[in-house]
Amino acid sequence: MYEMDRCIEDRMRRCSSVGPRIRDETYFSTLISSEETVNTERGYVIHISDEALQRSSNGQGKAGLIVSLLNDTFFSVSSSLDSKKGNDPNRTGPILHGQNVLGVWLGEKEVHNLSQPVQLTFLNNINQSENGICVYWHLDKNGKGNWRTDGCTTSIVNDSFVCSCNHLSFFAVLINPKIPEEPHIVSLNYISYVGSALSIAFTALMIVMFLCQRKKQSEHSVVIHVQLSGSLFLLHISFLCSVWFSGQKDIDLVCQGLGLLLHWCLLATFTWTAIEGFHLYLLLVRVFNIYIKRYLLKLSLVGWGVPAITVIICGVTKVYGKYTFYKDKEKSTSTPLCWITTQTVSYITVNGYLGLVMLFNMVMLVVLLIKMRRLRSQSLQFKDHRRRAWREWVSVLGLCCVLGVPWVLAFSTHGPLSLSSLYVFTILNSFQGVYIFLWFLTLTCKAQKDEYISSKGTIQVSFNSNDEIVTTR
Repeated sequence: MYEMDRCIEDRMRRCSSVGPRIRDETYFSTLISSEETVNTERGYVIHISDEALQRSSNGQGKAGLIVSLLNDTFFSVSSSLDSKKGNDPNRTGPILHGQNVLGVWLGEKEVHNLSQPVQLTFLNNINQSENGICVYWHLDKNGKGNWRTDGCTTSIVNDSFVCSCNHLSFFAVLINPKIPEEPHIVSLNYISYVGSALSIAFTALMIVMFLCQRKKQSEHSVVIHVQLSGSLFLLHISFLCSVWFSGQKDIDLVCQGLGLLLHWCLLATFTWTAIEGFHLYLLLVRVFNIYIKRYLLKLSLVGWGVPAITVIICGVTKVYGKYTFYKDKEKSTSTPLCWITTQTVSYITVNGYLGLVMLFNMVMLVVLLIKMRRLRSQSLQFKDHRRRAWREWVSVLGLCCVLGVPWVLAFSTHGPLSLSSLYVFTILNSFQGVYIFLWFLTLTCKAQKDEYISSKGTIQVSFNSNDEIVTTR
C-alpha cells in the first residue's frame, strides 16, 4: 500500500511499479491549447484555467490533459479530515460520494498555488444532503495518506458539487452525515427531556389506574395497552438515566449496563407495538376461533423475553458504551448517550427490527381503515353517519399511538426535510406516553358509560316488570 500511495502522489501515469492495473483505469486524455471546459461524459466536468495551462506547459501553450477514475479501494476513505477527531470510534465518519476518486493531471510539470483555480464539477450528486466537502489525497512524510481540504473550496451549483482547487491531484467529495445546528440540538434535547418526564408521569398514572380498577377478567386489549405503557415507562426512565450517566467520568461499566437496559426497553416497546398489531389482526381478520390458551402469558413471554435474549447476545459481544449522536466539528456541541457503539448491531437490532414491526402494523392499520369505510357505507342516517365518522377517526388516532406509527418518522430524518421530520419525530415519540394515557382514559370513560347505560336499562326493565305484576294483582 505504501508503494501504491507513493505512486499516486508522484504522477501515477509514469509509475511502472504499479503496472497495467492502474493504467487501465485511465479513461480520458486530450491535448488542450487554451482555457477550456472538458466534459468527460462520465459525470465529471473539468475547467482548466489559462494560468494552469501556461504553468504546466512551461509557456509552450499546449499540454496533455489526463483524467483517471479510480475505485475508492485505492484510498483510505475512512481517514478523517481531523486526526484528533477522527480517532473517535463513536463518531460517524465521512463517506466517499460516488465511491470513485477523480485524478487530474496537466502536462509534465507540477501545478500548485494557482491564482485562477481549476474547477471540477461532480454532476448528478445525491440530493439528500448538502453537507459535502471537496478534498484531495495527500501523503505525508511517513507515507500515510489522508484527505485534505486546503487549497480547495466547495460550492453547489444545480445540485452538483463544484470543487475549485489551486492545484491538481486526486479529488473526491466527502459526504458527512447532516448534523443539526447547535440551537436545534439544544431544542431537540429539551423536547426529549420534557416529553420523557411527562411520559413517565402519565404512564405511571395509567398503570396505577389500571391496578385500582382492575377486574378479575380484564379485556385483553386493555391489558396489552398497559403492558405497552409499562415498556414506555421503563424506556423513558432508562433514556434519562443514560443521558445523565453518559456525562459522568470513569463509569464505563455503569454506562454499558445502562446501554443494555435502554436497548432492552426500546426493543420491548417495539415488540409490544407489534403485539398490538397482532391482537388487532385477531380481532379484524380472523374474527372467529381466536381463543388462545393462556393468551396473555404467551404474549408477555414474547413481549419481554425476545428483547431480553437479543440484548444478552449483544451484551456478550460488548457492544454497549458511550455513544455520541451529534458532534459538531467546529464546536463542542455533542449529545452523548449510553447506547450501542457498533453501527452494524444498531442497524440490525433497531432499524431492521423497527422496519419489520412498522411494516406489519401499517398493514393492520390499512385493513382497519378499509373495514371502517365499509361500515360507514352501510350507515343510512346522516346524523349517525357523522357521529360514527367522528368516533372512527378518534379510534384511528388512538390506534396510531398504540401501533407506534410515529416511529415511522425515524426513516425520514434524512433528506431535505430532515430537520422538520426530526422535530416531529421527537415531539410525537417523546410524548407517546401522554397520548397512550389519553387513549386509555377514553376507553375507560367509554366502558363506564356503557356499563352505566346497561345498568340503567336493566333497572328500567325491572321497574316495568314490577308494574306489570302490580297491575295483574
